[in-house]
Amino acid sequence: MLIDLWGKLDRPGAVFADITWMGYTGRRVPPRYVEAFAAVSGARDAAVHLVRQAAGEGRELRGWEVDRAASAVLGEAGYGDHILHRTGHSLGESVHGNGVNMDDYETHDDRRLLPGTGFTVEPGVYFDDFGVRSEINMIVRSHDAVVTGPLQTEILALL
Repeated sequence: MLIDLWGKLDRPGAVFADITWMGYTGRRVPPRYVEAFAAVSGARDAAVHLVRQAAGEGRELRGWEVDRAASAVLGEAGYGDHILHRTGHSLGESVHGNGVNMDDYETHDDRRLLPGTGFTVEPGVYFDDFGVRSEINMIVRSHDAVVTGPLQTEILALL
């Protein structure tokens, strides 16, 4: 079960949050799902690491670079042919903001992640019979970058 939630405070200028968590409607998550989620969460973590490192160093980082960092992990794990969307999108007063996207898949987003930039990191892989995604939100600040919520580490067995 893929649960994609988004919402914002009920006030002018509020920015959306957008997250995805995975659950399995059974007692034990099948090994195939576990392996795919491990690759997806590894891709997410690689993208987060890159953003944090660049922000900490004061180095310019562009959206396509974040996408490539995540996609490289999925490709190395053998899932490259199962990527069907970019790694993330900007966040704004509408769910998909008009800022930089973490994208070298649908487009080649050459825009920079500037301080104050909020965005998702949401790598996923999709098959005929199932798919997995992990989506978190980040914000770049003047000398660092932070994830604004918890990171899912495994698919949750719901029964």
